[in-house]
Amino acid sequence: MASENRKQKEIATAEGIASAARKVSKKGHPPVHLWDPPFCGNLDIRIARDGTWYYLGSPIGRFELVKLFSSILRKDEDKYFLVTPAEKVGIKVDDAPFVAVDFSVVGNGNNQTLIFETHVGDTVKLNNENPLRVTIDQNSGEPKPYIHIRSGLEALIDRKSFYRLIEICSIKTHNKEDWFGIFSNKNFFPIILASELS
Repeated sequence: MASENRKQKEIATAEGIASAARKVSKKGHPPVHLWDPPFCGNLDIRIARDGTWYYLGSPIGRFELVKLFSSILRKDEDKYFLVTPAEKVGIKVDDAPFVAVDFSVVGNGNNQTLIFETHVGDTVKLNNENPLRVTIDQNSGEPKPYIHIRSGLEALIDRKSFYRLIEICSIKTHNKEDWFGIFSNKNFFPIILASELS
């Protein structure tokens, strides 16, 4: 009975958050970084590594609801929250909250600009405000590339997009070392030391 009551309370909270999000998201991304509502506990919402949102253990099948929730997502230090002017609830994120599923290139060579698109339809230019970051997965040894989307939130660049990215990379001296990386928006983003290329 107690677990059923807790589940009903979570559903009511999630519905309330969704309703509030609809009101504040009508004109793009709301200014969640400016809001300071009280913390109202955690919701059983999880964003998997592939970008799938789960609620109470089941995938959220409605794209519009996922897009809505993603618009009120905020990261404080290493924790993630859904935030409205009235409340703030914690959620779990397995890796990054977004997945970059594609990119387009405007221009070419050193003058090109890359524009990434996430699985929820956000677009962002690869530039100094939204840089590229690459880590190495400790288990597989594979690179894990990320691009900053907004306010500390990143997107994991999916494998097919990263392979496309690698195809247009070049080697450039950066901080007195030769790096394999990519130009975008008149900036060079290093990915791996040229000496480590096999």
